[in-house]
Amino acid sequence: MARRPKGRYIDGIVLLDKATGMSSNFALQRVKRFFNANKAGHTGALDPLATGMLPVCLGEATKFSQHLLDADKRYLVTAKLGQRTDTSDSDGEVVQTRPIEFTTEQLDVALDHFRGDTQQIPSMYSALKYQGQPLYKYAREGIEVPREARPITVFELNFISLEADELTLDIHCSKGTYIRTIIDDLGEMLGCGAHVIMLRRTQVAHYPYAKMVTLEQLEALVNEAQEQQVDPSSLLDPLLLPMDTAVADFPEVNVPDASSAYLMQGQAVRVSGLRPNELVRITLGTERRFVGIGEMNDDGLLAPKRLIVMHEAAAQ
Repeated sequence: MARRPKGRYIDGIVLLDKATGMSSNFALQRVKRFFNANKAGHTGALDPLATGMLPVCLGEATKFSQHLLDADKRYLVTAKLGQRTDTSDSDGEVVQTRPIEFTTEQLDVALDHFRGDTQQIPSMYSALKYQGQPLYKYAREGIEVPREARPITVFELNFISLEADELTLDIHCSKGTYIRTIIDDLGEMLGCGAHVIMLRRTQVAHYPYAKMVTLEQLEALVNEAQEQQVDPSSLLDPLLLPMDTAVADFPEVNVPDASSAYLMQGQAVRVSGLRPNELVRITLGTERRFVGIGEMNDDGLLAPKRLIVMHEAAAQ
């Protein structure tokens, strides 16, 4: 007999504003505990140094977290010029110090080099794996392993300020882009070296900055609920965004009630107007209730790929 998971069945997405100095997994576990959720997952880790938007998926929303992992992201980054570190950020050790001698024109040319479609060699201090081990584990042992350049896109790279030896940029980029690597490469192009001293993720996909909440705010709501002698869920759950917001960019296909039972059993159903292999967001009936994602198969049928499980009652 399968063991019943601990926590309650609660589905949705929390936009956490992660604080600096903590791992993404630590933040995830705190959110999961505050909501007393039976299942939780994040959508792409932030370094301990970094702050900002970390969407946390609860319950059935975890089935769609990969689509947020693949989404575009925006960062505000401040680099310290004149020093290069072994990790490309302020958590590492300074390995080289050089004078800052570039001109404004040279900076403009260097920044333009990173805009658009480029190839990036990931940092050794990344979570990418080589022969089953994260690169950062090799780096900590002083071992450098081969890394292939990967295609990335920088949609926007906006100059914000240059004050003394601190350069601040706003960067909107594709998935898999390492901001630390951009800063390290930029420092080398300018001939002075550079490393990240502040990194804040300001956007993931379409999610609004204003909807973020901190762990401190969540804890305050739990404490408030205890003082009012009410269930914390009554104060926390209104913060949740619907789980289909993770796939909001997918076209919607509404399946009529007559076909919904077949679809929910995993069977493909006939619908019109879909392109082959197009991922879609599936809703049911006149209420347009979100139930998962699917795609058109070669037989012209809508085949479900990830369906949510409906729970009649929450676990206590």
